[in-house]
Amino acid sequence: MGTVVEFRIDRRSGVATYLQIVRQVEQALRMGALVEGDRLPTAAQVAAATKVNPNTTLKAYRELERAGLAEVRQGAGTFITRSLARPEAGSDSPLRSSLAQWMRQARDEGYSGQEVTALFEAVHAAMFRADPQP
Repeated sequence: MGTVVEFRIDRRSGVATYLQIVRQVEQALRMGALVEGDRLPTAAQVAAATKVNPNTTLKAYRELERAGLAEVRQGAGTFITRSLARPEAGSDSPLRSSLAQWMRQARDEGYSGQEVTALFEAVHAAMFRADPQP
């Protein structure tokens, strides 16, 4: 318990700040960086680290609570209530290994990190177009 989350806010992304926080928590849950029982940073801690209004963080946490991913415990904080991690997607999974190999190949062929991200996102969008994800 007590995992520290560091939110990174991109003010030029066009994505609402509270949604960036929600998505980063969801990603941490998928990757197993956050697990059931972990406490999220307080709104004041997030504000100090990111210069985000505490109400924005509270809005994100309410959204996580509505989604059943977190619960606010009065006087104690906001805690993760369930994971989104898939056991087969751990650091030693074949799928992750294949993706890492693909990324190494792209880097070795001279692609920048931004180009790899753009390529990945384009293929992802094409593959999952009929299956919209939040």
